[in-house]
Amino acid sequence: MRLVTTPVACELTGLSTDKLREWTSRRALVSADVRPKRKGSPAKFSWQTILVLRIAVLLRDKFSMELQSHKASFAILRKELRKRSFISLWGQRLGLGSDGSWTFAEANEKVLSADVLLMALDPHLAVLRDRFTLPDANHAQMDFFSLPATRGIDLRTRGSDGRGHDRGDDRHAGADTDPDADGHGNLAEREAS
Repeated sequence: MRLVTTPVACELTGLSTDKLREWTSRRALVSADVRPKRKGSPAKFSWQTILVLRIAVLLRDKFSMELQSHKASFAILRKELRKRSFISLWGQRLGLGSDGSWTFAEANEKVLSADVLLMALDPHLAVLRDRFTLPDANHAQMDFFSLPATRGIDLRTRGSDGRGHDRGDDRHAGADTDPDADGHGNLAEREAS
């Protein structure tokens, strides 16, 4: 799991260093993933924790909500985010119920079964994607390395069907014209000789 330090967390959440420390230590509104080892060392935060902090900032700034009463709710949200992949959150809205429960809804979902405060996640995910180097909905699978490149194969010069399957293997060249291409030969001809 990739973690960022306090200065980066401040940049990603829009909180000052003092406010971030207050929210993650003194008030323990949302705790850091890795607490500072000693005075002066930075705390560390996962993308899930940063997302919860960004949601808390949104609730405070846009909706003038008192956050301390939602402390348990933020812990539940972080736990729920740990069960989900970053990619699966793209195109989702996050709903906060009056009882402090969280709901994930598709962006195009019109009707929800209860009254909830809905928040779009994509703007927050875009910020996290760029800083944590996470994939977006258009890049659902990340390439860690190129397999052809590790073997010295240039797919531009070899035949490929676009899915990485080679269509021009030399062992089978001429299979259409050579009746003995499979290497077994005609059994009747071999027994006759």
